[in-house]
Amino acid sequence: MQELLIEGGVPLSGSIRISGSKNAALPILFSSILLDSPAVFHNVPRLRDIATTIALLRVLGRPAAFTDAEGHSVRVENGPLSGEAPYELVRTMRASVLVLGPLLARLGFARVALPGGCAIGARPVEQHTRALEKMGARLELESGYIIGRCASLRGADITFDFPTVGGTEHLIMAAAQAEGETVLRNCAREPEITDLANFLNACGAKISGQGTDTVHIRGVAALRGCDYRVMPDRVEAGTFLAAAAITGGNCDIVGCPVEEITAVVAKLGETGVTVEPHAGGASVRRNGKLRCVDVTTRPYPGFPTDMQAQIMALMTLAEGSGTVEETIFENRFMHVPELVRMGADIRLSGSRAVIRGVPALTGAPVMASDLRAGVSLVLAGLAASGTTRVQRIYHLDRGYERIEHKLEAVGARIRRV
Repeated sequence: MQELLIEGGVPLSGSIRISGSKNAALPILFSSILLDSPAVFHNVPRLRDIATTIALLRVLGRPAAFTDAEGHSVRVENGPLSGEAPYELVRTMRASVLVLGPLLARLGFARVALPGGCAIGARPVEQHTRALEKMGARLELESGYIIGRCASLRGADITFDFPTVGGTEHLIMAAAQAEGETVLRNCAREPEITDLANFLNACGAKISGQGTDTVHIRGVAALRGCDYRVMPDRVEAGTFLAAAAITGGNCDIVGCPVEEITAVVAKLGETGVTVEPHAGGASVRRNGKLRCVDVTTRPYPGFPTDMQAQIMALMTLAEGSGTVEETIFENRFMHVPELVRMGADIRLSGSRAVIRGVPALTGAPVMASDLRAGVSLVLAGLAASGTTRVQRIYHLDRGYERIEHKLEAVGARIRRV
């Protein structure tokens, strides 16, 4: 079993280049099911979830591969489609349910295993399935698989119960080749949804309103492949901003999508961290001592749940006390007991955590329970005295490309063992 070994206490200094967005790349890659010709995707991060997606596309009849050993471009070929997404691939990645709609649009049939993923609470797919049924699909659950059939998908007027990123992406894909017009209301507004819609429009789709709470999709008969560059990863950018801040460092975050993380930048500013945008990204430095703040996670453009654990790690070493309230997912405080093992003062009450800053953290063996919890422990280890061993780092490999190499390049004493 691999783990990260961190000797903390070194201020980070230098440049870190942001990778492509995993959360944008996954639905964009899955949308290649809809295409009638090959497509090439650039700026694709080399992550475990991307490798799983490529393997699943191959099984579904879309041969896909990185175009070279070290690059970040993926070519997806055309081929005869299969309608079955097996459990062996789907179980490791919740986003894989997004193949259901595109397969129904192309084949009128799909058999997709219910997805797995991180242990951060329920991520129900009922909003996805109810919307697909409104578009004419007949769905049933059998032995852990969703089985869908339809003569063809038809446009519909759909209102989500609450903004759902995956549901919005899923229905945009399904509606892109449905008969007639689909209107999606109460949509999520995340930039990754806009990136998916922009890609499909480049392939000939007719989608408007992406980035707002109402999206219109007029179905088209065919979509052609194209070359497309995936947006940078805004959560990775926010994580490295926090890494520089927690170590008292001064870094240049190359490719930082500042406009997509305004809530994170504003909250970091409240803690005493300066983020200065420039043409190539942003520079970050800490001004004196950190200050605790109050954070509530919200759908975009609010403070992202995927940055909650990182800002909590930052506040463990800040002056005063602050709160973090999680409104998106239950069970997303699984990093708290591990941070407490390192000397943090955090008290939990339901969906709310109260953090009182301490003078120092001490390295300890800790265990990642999910992707963002794991990276919060890395941040804490970078600032702690002594040695921190982060176990179960396969969670990190799902969302951070070569994280130890990027951190080592700016002075961190970190290695994979």
